Amino acid sequence: MAGLEEDISALGTASVDKKTKNPNEINWAGENDQLNPRNWPVGKKWLNLSVISVMTLSTPLASSMFAPGAPQAMREFHSDNSNLETFVVSIFVLGFAFGPLLVAPLSEIYGRRPIYVLSNLLFCIFTMACALSKSLGMLIAFRFLAGCAGSTPVTLGGATIGDTFPKDKRGAAMALWGMGPLLGPIIGPIIGGYLSQAKGWRWVFWLQLIASGATFVLGLLLLKESYSVVILEGKAELMRKETGNQDLVSALHHGLTRKSHFTHAIVRPTKMLLLSPIVMLLSIYTAFLFGYLYLFITTFPRVFTGKYHFSVNSSGLAYIGLGVGCFFGLIMAGKGSDVVYKKLEEKNGGEGKSEFRLPLLVISAPLVAIAFFWYGWSVEAKVHWIIPILGSALFGMGMMPGFICINMYLVHSFGVHSASAIAASKVLQSIGGALLPLVAEPMYDRLGLGWGNSVLAFIALAFVPVPWILFRYGGLLRARERARF
Repeated sequence: MAGLEEDISALGTASVDKKTKNPNEINWAGENDQLNPRNWPVGKKWLNLSVISVMTLSTPLASSMFAPGAPQAMREFHSDNSNLETFVVSIFVLGFAFGPLLVAPLSEIYGRRPIYVLSNLLFCIFTMACALSKSLGMLIAFRFLAGCAGSTPVTLGGATIGDTFPKDKRGAAMALWGMGPLLGPIIGPIIGGYLSQAKGWRWVFWLQLIASGATFVLGLLLLKESYSVVILEGKAELMRKETGNQDLVSALHHGLTRKSHFTHAIVRPTKMLLLSPIVMLLSIYTAFLFGYLYLFITTFPRVFTGKYHFSVNSSGLAYIGLGVGCFFGLIMAGKGSDVVYKKLEEKNGGEGKSEFRLPLLVISAPLVAIAFFWYGWSVEAKVHWIIPILGSALFGMGMMPGFICINMYLVHSFGVHSASAIAASKVLQSIGGALLPLVAEPMYDRLGLGWGNSVLAFIALAFVPVPWILFRYGGLLRARERARF
């Protein structure tokens, strides 16, 4: 909070927006107030986002880096349970489901910066505990807690972009931030495969600790508060101290006591998930996408070492196709989303709508289903290993625009409560990432990789109409539910 007070003091607090009718209401000092994150210099915006993007890469990286070393840990702890081995990897993602329910409300009360910094510190502590684990139970428990703490940048990144970037320029920013949660789980096994074979599974966690320690220092030194509500509250508080006028209040003040505000904020993500058809539909869709991603992550080592006879360290290279597909999907979403948004905005008389972020999702959604048919039957037929890897690349191209477009849609639709909307979606998303791999294992055993992946492809096909329906009718749904939150 001290850093925020310094920024407010440096920029000045005396002037009040002339449009404010109440003389005791503190607002921005005009349209160009540099205290407003939307008016920050471009370099400051991108520096802040770059730090958050590095944080967002380090925690999802940790979610999968341990996967190639999991068999070593199971042998050390004298267990040969394959489901438990999968669970040790995916329990981290289950932590991603619980963390956002606390992280998002706290960020809407205390601001983004303190939550980023504190969560990063906790992540370092829990990661160290994983490296020092003396039993399988201890490892599972601290993997879960690390996932809870590591969920912060994944939960708040999209909301921070909404804080600082205008609506028609969020595509590139969201693409930079989106590289972490989607490329991290893919790069992780490549690093983990070589590191665990060379140094053992514990060194995977020591490397994570070094990386997260570096991001903690970056966040402590460079991160700035971006949440307008908290910034204006800080400005009002400072002016009350300077003037002695205790009637001064922020223009964005919610009118609630801190206890009532916390109660409302802590309930809001669950309320959104249960009462908003938009949040519910998109959360279910991202849950399957994320589950499919972790299905690849957890099954690739067995598929490529068992069927294609890759070594443990080279099995990590099977993820390169998935990474390349995500990279091209990222370019498509980052470059194309803003272009499409601006064109539709011009056609609509200069008025932008949240639904203008969905057309790329309409195009990319069918790729997910095609990818699973391709991947499943090519592995079943034991064709050359490059063919299933190309199938996974196609999945990456379909998945990436899905996550980017959905996050932008939620940020655009829910404004100051966008962190809660994204947190609600992360709950189901993370549960899907943690549990779908566990369900898929017995399904593959019974149906084989061909028909097993076909079942997943048919589910993906069922979701293809969802973005089109929201594009046509999302505005009506948003108008009905706006007052609820």
